[in-house]
Amino acid sequence: MTPATLLATGLATSLAAEKKSAEVTDWAARVGWLVGLALFVALVYWLMREGWKWRGTLQGDLPELPTAPDDPGPARLGMSGRYHGSTTAGQWLDRIVAHGLGTRSRVELTLTDAGLDVVRPGATDFFIPREALREAVLGKGIAGKVLTEGGLLVVTWAHGERLIDSGFRSDHAAEHTDWVDAINSMINKTETEGAR
Repeated sequence: MTPATLLATGLATSLAAEKKSAEVTDWAARVGWLVGLALFVALVYWLMREGWKWRGTLQGDLPELPTAPDDPGPARLGMSGRYHGSTTAGQWLDRIVAHGLGTRSRVELTLTDAGLDVVRPGATDFFIPREALREAVLGKGIAGKVLTEGGLLVVTWAHGERLIDSGFRSDHAAEHTDWVDAINSMINKTETEGAR
């Protein structure tokens, strides 16, 4: 063997002898990170929940929601869809959470001569009397929900000292225009009758 071959063989042998097996995973460190992450997520969730409750406390001056009368009259329109929430009128990010108005849910809307009946399975039902209705428009967003233009039926109504926007989306979005027309004609008729 030549000196160069001996040197190469010696280097290869020493390198092979120095190689170690891969480090065993440090499970204690990984478990610590996972526990820390879980605690952080729980803290964020708790803070969000407390913020929601605080907002409800700040809106404590809002009166109880009206309920439907015993005989609201025949239905003029009916709709199935989703209730997306209520906000202070004109401020689509100022969500109202008092009395369950911040809870998203399925909804059954019925428009009668007495007003708008909002039935929400699993959430608080409420009724908007005809004289409390102010306007109905096609919108595209309300407190955390943004849709295409005209994808949301936004009903403005008076409750206590506040004007409230409530957002609804029909299972059949083509119905929204009929609802806007019916509610606004009902409002105009009420204003005309009141002016006499």
